[in-house]
Amino acid sequence: MCARRTSPTSDDLCFTPAVKLRQILRRKKISPVELTKTFLERISRVNPKINAYCTLIPEKALAAAKKAEAELMQGEGGLLCGIPASIKDSTMMAGVRTTFGSKLYENFVPNIDELVVERVKKAGAVILGKTNTPEFTAGASTINAVFGITRNPWDTDYSVAGSSGGAAASVAAGIGPLAHGNDLFGSLREPASFCGVVGFRPSPGRVPWYPNELNWDDLCVQGPMARNVGDVALLLEAMSGPDRRSPVSLAEETGFLKAVKNPEIKGWKVAWSPNLNLIPVDPEALALGNEAVKAFSSLGAKVSEDAPDFSGLRETALVLRGLRFVALYQDRMNEPEFRKWVNPLVTGNVEQGLKYTIGDVGRALRHRSELWERTRQFFDKYDILVTLTTPIPPFPAEMRFPTEIAGKPMENYVDWAALAYAFTMVGLPAMSVPAGWTKKGLPVGIQIVGRRHAEASVLRAGAAYETARPWADKRPAIG
Repeated sequence: MCARRTSPTSDDLCFTPAVKLRQILRRKKISPVELTKTFLERISRVNPKINAYCTLIPEKALAAAKKAEAELMQGEGGLLCGIPASIKDSTMMAGVRTTFGSKLYENFVPNIDELVVERVKKAGAVILGKTNTPEFTAGASTINAVFGITRNPWDTDYSVAGSSGGAAASVAAGIGPLAHGNDLFGSLREPASFCGVVGFRPSPGRVPWYPNELNWDDLCVQGPMARNVGDVALLLEAMSGPDRRSPVSLAEETGFLKAVKNPEIKGWKVAWSPNLNLIPVDPEALALGNEAVKAFSSLGAKVSEDAPDFSGLRETALVLRGLRFVALYQDRMNEPEFRKWVNPLVTGNVEQGLKYTIGDVGRALRHRSELWERTRQFFDKYDILVTLTTPIPPFPAEMRFPTEIAGKPMENYVDWAALAYAFTMVGLPAMSVPAGWTKKGLPVGIQIVGRRHAEASVLRAGAAYETARPWADKRPAIG
């Protein structure tokens, strides 16, 4: 089938952008089977060092690659036909172990695909396996009792953050060009920041979620992760679109790929705030952010230092997070096995949630509306807002969460995530892109935030930024 063979040990191929792999596959310069074998070979060398994939499915992947090969031979195939991808281990995939990072589900094999898996498969992607996550996605670092620690490809002594840490590590390390994840308080964006890749939290409903125990939930969303903005747009295009099974799903919107082609932001109004007036920031992270934001000025945008008023954010977010954990897990708290095996971060969220009163919940809902109104008015003045994704560079891998930032103690494991969960609370699309690397060689990200439902604008701004400060040729030494 191939006009030109590529060595099955070619690391260059594993770091080739997915949009280019798509072209290579369709021009029949390499077959999906050869490409899949190339990635599986690199995974065998790299994954034991970082533990990004917790469950590999090489036989299923090769079968999917053969199917994709046949479709391409016939001039057919979906948007992702033959391109390797991964699914986070909090998401069910038929016939594949799905543990949710919990000993309770260590041997659980579902018989259904979740909707996002259906869509990735329908688009023709070759799913290589499941990526690691903290138990029930509750954690600032990707650690669990089933699979252990996921380590940072840039330096294995450091964390990948959480909860889509395995996904971020896989794309950073060149063992998968596209990755699925989800995001409640920053679980796509913070690992992307720590791993020097791109993580996109779309608007609630942009990527419908089914089955979902909380069908009306608009706090936790699913989204794409990749090494560059164009690849994120490609995966988002495949994931998104309405579905009647999800009551919050959004109407069809295309144009994500178009938004990243020849992007232009000249004349845009850009707000820059390194910390949103919410949290201390590490000096080195601040310096990298200040340098990165200059790219928007060089692209012809007008940059002003400004931020929405996020007064009351922390209290609102903690109450609504507690409410969500109560809804999901309160009925299990009396199960002996649940108490025995489940991470205290999970049970602690439930216990704290149960302490809140109905009055606390009512005030949180009202305050969330106030946050939205202030932020909406802020975006009347600006096209995008840029801030740091995380206030610190990666912390040591064994740490569950940072206990202080710039000398200020963190009271709990989500306090450090305020720059991310601020936009969860107001439901805006937000994407983390690399700002730079510290003197130790550790990545730091900035976050590009758009108006309501303005995914295309965020992608356009990110693609423009990428032309001014490209990072795709920068690779971790691991291999």
